[in-house]
Amino acid sequence: MEKVLITIGRQFGSNGRIIGEKVAEKLGIPCYDKQLIKQVAKESGLWENLLDELDEKHSNSFLYSVVMDPYAFAHSFDNNQGYGMSLNQRAFMATYNTIEKIAQEGSGVFIGRCSNYVLRNMDPVLNIFLYAPTEVRVRTVMDRFSLSEKQAKDQLQKEDKARASYYNYYTSMKWGRMDSYDLCIDTSKLGVEKTAEQIIAFAEQL
Repeated sequence: MEKVLITIGRQFGSNGRIIGEKVAEKLGIPCYDKQLIKQVAKESGLWENLLDELDEKHSNSFLYSVVMDPYAFAHSFDNNQGYGMSLNQRAFMATYNTIEKIAQEGSGVFIGRCSNYVLRNMDPVLNIFLYAPTEVRVRTVMDRFSLSEKQAKDQLQKEDKARASYYNYYTSMKWGRMDSYDLCIDTSKLGVEKTAEQIIAFAEQL
């Protein structure tokens, strides 16, 4: 494969990040997840801490934007750059532009952040959604973060709700709905290693 672009949407606790990293490792290409924030900050001039705070979160609130970063909000109108946009919208557009630029320059596995929407006009791109039964994800979150069952369930609900809200607001598609992706996989069936292998096998057919 000359150029490989794979996007991965994922339910919290489905091991989506780990599988994405495994796919990238096997293919010898970069994986972009949290480290993407550093590049977005560099490209956009927005503060890294702010981008991290707003990462895959959506809020329309004017007050929220001012409270989060009054200095950045006050300067969002400099040179008409970002005029009329909330900090959330500016963060999304900066992320959008950075993902698009990276994809134009080479291969990569992109985790979340509406990447399948960002790269919708590029070809070929393989768009994956990873999920698992709730009880499996709860156990995964309990083990990974040393949480009680109740804490894990609450965290699961919070994270999935935030991801869905962010995705549904900024795209014309629905988070987790199969027609928004090329391939949806229950990661509890095969585990990390074999799920990664299946994604690679699918990508090789494109």
